[in-house]
Amino acid sequence: MILKPDSTLVHTLHPSPNIEDRREGCRPNMIVLHYTGMSSADKAIGWLANPESKVSCHYVIDEEGRITQMVEEARRAWHAGASYWAGETDINSVSVGIEIQNPGHEHGYPDFPPAQMEAVAGLCRDIARRHRVAPERVLAHSDVAPGRKIDPGEKFRWSWLARHDVGHWVPPAKLDERSATILDDDAAAMEEALNLMRAYGYGIENSERADWTKVLIRTLQLHFRPARSDGRLDIGTLDTLHRLVDALPSRATS
Repeated sequence: MILKPDSTLVHTLHPSPNIEDRREGCRPNMIVLHYTGMSSADKAIGWLANPESKVSCHYVIDEEGRITQMVEEARRAWHAGASYWAGETDINSVSVGIEIQNPGHEHGYPDFPPAQMEAVAGLCRDIARRHRVAPERVLAHSDVAPGRKIDPGEKFRWSWLARHDVGHWVPPAKLDERSATILDDDAAAMEEALNLMRAYGYGIENSERADWTKVLIRTLQLHFRPARSDGRLDIGTLDTLHRLVDALPSRATS
């Protein structure tokens, strides 16, 4: 099958063989944002097009904002891996995966350039409009795979995206003396936080990791309170989480 661009924003096409049909009855209702974790977009595209890699994505966006489409949106790309969100375990069948060129935490983790962010915003708006993706279903790879993935990480500009009509966001609590008060030893506060994360969509069940609660809190912070992404539950993180859940459309209309 010949790959044709789904978006008018696409600059170039580079088909990946690592695709399959979406699960029967599934269509894209989620956008998952990743970073490539590689030294260049060309290397990332080469890897995502390599049959031996067993990975792929729908789009790659380089530092200059050039968009390469690799898989048509109607097909299932292999970008999310073992993942979960709001009861869904086959994230690949219900999502569009976007890889954003950045070498990642292991290789210096530079800022995401303005031109790149502009391209991310434009492509996300276009996909969300065509597939009616709700703002709260524009997610990080880390959100759907906590403990396994941390991308696109704390430097990714979610607040900027929200100001440009992409994603669900509330202003995070400031890091002042009161909000920085640690609640790690407050069992009731921790249970409250985990229940709120479950209500938002996170998969919180995991019996294999002794540090699982810290992993979950850090995952939330990477996206929604990046000024504190150490996995420690403080008053500000809990406050931010409360407001985030309260701002969900389902809550606002109930």
